[in-house]
Amino acid sequence: MRHIVVGTAGHVDHGKTALVRALTGIDTDRLKEEKQRGITIELGFAFLKTGNGQILGVVDVPGHERFIRNMVAGAAGIDLVVLVIAADEGVMPQTREHLAICTFLGIRRGLVALTKIDMVDRDWLDLVVEDIRQFLQGTFLEGSPVIPVSALTGEGVPDILAGIEKTAAAVEEETDAGLFRLPVDRVFTMKGFGTVVTGTVATGRISVGEEVVLLPPGQKARVRGIQVHNETMPAAEAGQRAAINLQGLDRDAVERGEVLARPGTIEPTRRIDTVFQYLASQEKKLKNRTLVRFHTGTSETMARVLLPEGSELSPGRQAHVQFYLENPVVALAGDRYVIRSYSPVTTLGGGTILDPLARKHKAHGEKTLRDFDILAAGDEAERISVILDRSGFAGAALNEMVVRTGLPEAALRRALEKLFTDRRAILMDREEWRAVSRTAHEDVQERILRTVRTYHEKNPLKEGIPREELRSTAGSYIPLKLFASALRDLEKAGRLLMERDTVRLAEHRVDWQGSQEDLRGEILQIYQEAGYAPPTVREFAERFRDRKREADKILGVLIQEGILIRINEDLHFHRDALSRLREDYRAFLRKAGKANPTDFKDLTGLSRKFIIPLMEYFDQAKLTIRVGDHRVLREREKDDRSQNGSR
Repeated sequence: MRHIVVGTAGHVDHGKTALVRALTGIDTDRLKEEKQRGITIELGFAFLKTGNGQILGVVDVPGHERFIRNMVAGAAGIDLVVLVIAADEGVMPQTREHLAICTFLGIRRGLVALTKIDMVDRDWLDLVVEDIRQFLQGTFLEGSPVIPVSALTGEGVPDILAGIEKTAAAVEEETDAGLFRLPVDRVFTMKGFGTVVTGTVATGRISVGEEVVLLPPGQKARVRGIQVHNETMPAAEAGQRAAINLQGLDRDAVERGEVLARPGTIEPTRRIDTVFQYLASQEKKLKNRTLVRFHTGTSETMARVLLPEGSELSPGRQAHVQFYLENPVVALAGDRYVIRSYSPVTTLGGGTILDPLARKHKAHGEKTLRDFDILAAGDEAERISVILDRSGFAGAALNEMVVRTGLPEAALRRALEKLFTDRRAILMDREEWRAVSRTAHEDVQERILRTVRTYHEKNPLKEGIPREELRSTAGSYIPLKLFASALRDLEKAGRLLMERDTVRLAEHRVDWQGSQEDLRGEILQIYQEAGYAPPTVREFAERFRDRKREADKILGVLIQEGILIRINEDLHFHRDALSRLREDYRAFLRKAGKANPTDFKDLTGLSRKFIIPLMEYFDQAKLTIRVGDHRVLREREKDDRSQNGSR
């Protein structure tokens, strides 16, 4: 069954609390000050059982202009509103402001309770009803029932109950993004239980025993118990008003406006992209960078208005607006918000959040404005594409995309699969469903090609750039999986060739000049003929003293190509000679079982200058392992261990 929360709205002293008491039998004014002054200051909560057995949550809000911030916090979670207007006063300033706030918060269903009818005569009542109907024209309550009622005599109370039941049945099912969120509207301590928070579950579901995190602070706690409408429940879900007993969190650590969520699912934000409607009743234009009060969920914080389309906004106009918040809040795409002026405090407007994790934009940028339009009115795939594009090289994981699109996981997965098939997005990590935009992927490919091309221009005698050097030069900040994917795709497309640990353009060839080719051949011949006893670095330098710079460059190319193998800082061997020696050494060890430097000398006829470096090289190359003063085959050592283990 759809969970519905009913909220009151209306001017101070128009009888909201008295009406709730007449409907539910619950007095929502619980504070001593409220009793003394006879007005509601804080949010009040009750529940109402309808004729069909459905239980509705009820939120009673204060009507005084000084407590509008409390009213906004309470109205944020309601599905239908009972706009309370006193028959003896009619439409008043807070009637208008409360209705505007309900509009900005996305409430689309409700009715009007015309209270205190016991204080006026029939003719006056008819005039007030007509005035109310005119006031409601053009609003979401146009055509809604206007029901006369007296909380004092009880007249009309059954009609209000019937009206609420009928209206509740017409409330549309809203898309639930699935991430658990409960904006806290009240916190208190219960003896024997500890900290209890209350609020309307905005999205998702939570069960007893689960771990939660309080955002923005980040403190973790465990759900010790849950009550819904004063009944103990194993879980609470979207649309229900719930009281949650938290274990591991002190009362003083929690404030109204903070949000309970599952750890790792939602991040607080300070920069939010929105669609904003500026109230036509305002007299002044809204200037860029105006300081305002930003309300979403049960939170309020100061914020700067950033207008990407101009320097000011006229009353009655709708525009794309980014808000930079003084304090972080928790929000999802699709959430509603209200803006009130800094001083004097009045409601300015409100709207819908498009991207709660927005980045700073360039003013008047065409792409920025186009992205705003897509986020406001595009289809699922288009909105996801914009979010991925905004996420750059880091991409976005599934949880982040839920937050930034407001789409449930299942819908996101379907849309993403289509984007992957069409190559409009690239999947980087299936475990967390992290994806990047095709634009980011192509950008990395272009950076790689540009880096390799520049390397070839600077090093024409080298076959290619070492892979690690390529990554650090192209951008070490590029995630490894994205870099590897871009490199792989370039190789598949035949634009790059990867050989051992080097990367080169497919069309690149080492451009040896005549004298360089001769010198290269001469150096190769030296190392080929030297076999197991090549020249040291000093001997090589002495031999090519008159061409040292060019010879060193060619030596480096031969090492990079893998034709010469560096044994240590002083010795290089031709790979063919080293390969022959490796096989001879392996055959000797298989037969003899072990070898010391003397055995190696007998095998090769080499002096100690070569013996020790070569034996250490074969250790590093994992052919051998040192045991005492001897070397044994590493593979035989493994075999011996496994045989001993099997015994």
